[in-house]
Amino acid sequence: MGIYQFGQFACRCVLSTFYKVKIEGEENIPKEGSVLLCSNHISNFDPPLLGAYIKRPIHYMAKQELFEKPLLNKLLTSLGAFPVKRGMGDKQALRTSIQLLRDGKVLGLFPEGTRSKDGTLGKGLAGAGFFALRSDAVIIPCAVIGPYKKFNPVKMVYGEPIDFSTYREQKINAEQATEIIMNEIQKLLVKHTSR
Repeated sequence: MGIYQFGQFACRCVLSTFYKVKIEGEENIPKEGSVLLCSNHISNFDPPLLGAYIKRPIHYMAKQELFEKPLLNKLLTSLGAFPVKRGMGDKQALRTSIQLLRDGKVLGLFPEGTRSKDGTLGKGLAGAGFFALRSDAVIIPCAVIGPYKKFNPVKMVYGEPIDFSTYREQKINAEQATEIIMNEIQKLLVKHTSR
């Protein structure tokens, strides 16, 4: 068992112990090829929840400050995370993300860029649309249905892929692409919150 698989196992143990975790739509994630998972963001538990119950490893951006601590740097790197400087256009993080997608990996993003304080979906940043347009990745909208309260249900929903082929041909801009993704996430939130 590699360190990533061990991390998944540990996260599943913690999440399943304290929350009634429900997973839906994992069959929508392709077994191979590049994938961009775009999810709403309500808690620090979202990244482990997004990746703990699926087979493919997910790569995440994590704030630069976390990588300044040697032990944490080693752990995050071994788990497939890479640094991003927040509040500015980090070209290296953009290049790393695009390369991961070109290499057929899975990139996990929270397009809002920060956690929602009230659980409602905020405005998405252009980065998600940029990656969707600049790669051939399969775009999967995701929804975390909370809140995280001990021993209460938390649902992770992986939606059906968004067909981005037409949007790429139309050469829409990154902001428009992000809006399309956010609309699909919102649809998942509405559909699954009421169930």
